[in-house]
Amino acid sequence: MTTNARLRALVELADSGSVRGAAERLVVTESSVSSAVSALSAEVGIPLVTRHGRGVRLTPAGERYAEYARRILGLHAEAVLAARAESDPEHGAIRLAAVTTAGEFLIPDLLASFRAKHPGVMLRLEVAPRGRVWPLLARHEADLVVAGRPPDDLFSARVRAVSPNALVVVGAPDERAGFDPARATWLLREPASGMRATCEALLERLDVDPPRMTLGSNGAVVAAAVAGLGVTLVSREAVRRGLDSGALVELPVPGVPLERPWHIVSQPDPTPSTRLLIEHVLAVPELGWRPPRP
Repeated sequence: MTTNARLRALVELADSGSVRGAAERLVVTESSVSSAVSALSAEVGIPLVTRHGRGVRLTPAGERYAEYARRILGLHAEAVLAARAESDPEHGAIRLAAVTTAGEFLIPDLLASFRAKHPGVMLRLEVAPRGRVWPLLARHEADLVVAGRPPDDLFSARVRAVSPNALVVVGAPDERAGFDPARATWLLREPASGMRATCEALLERLDVDPPRMTLGSNGAVVAAAVAGLGVTLVSREAVRRGLDSGALVELPVPGVPLERPWHIVSQPDPTPSTRLLIEHVLAVPELGWRPPRP
């Protein structure tokens, strides 16, 4: 019989790339991981792993099965949270995920406001690039996501609230004189970032190929802009203090500002505790969220 422990062993093996890595993550012996994966292979009827050098790797069938395993484990965790919160939502738990900029500038006030009214709800937050956040919702590993527009192929997503978000090009004050988007160095986020993709699309639309510098986080990009290393596309709210203090200035670029609203997105049938958070966000005007348009 398939068990969560066996599924978890396969998922950890897929994520870590080795039996030893999976065993360390699960705090079990390597033989336990091997036995669990062997039992799954026997149940499915085809090999899920194969020898690779001195270790093992997933077969194509194993990789496909591991994706289903992630969803099964996520859905089971969601079911447990929903059942526990059914009779007492005020003492349930919510698994949240947010893209980096939202995690840094939107989530703190949102969660502080919610916790002040619902102190018994346990909040778990993962902050990651867009490319990692949306799969968490698709695999039921997150109950609620705060990010930009959900991908078109995420059919199960339900947008619960939206908030305005303007993207602007900023740089140090010295950049303003004679600013040319084609000559300035553009500071970019990491490859998995949605902001990077939006910035690259803007440069393509402008038909320019300027110098680029990649940095690892929103904070690093903004700090580099303040230091005069280049210009960047960023949420205006994320650099509000820098703009107000004069450390940064908005730079004129055709088609900018770009309106890219924030979205709060949940599973189709949110858990009772998740529903509390959605209702709270929409009931507090100071947080800046409104229901989505039909």
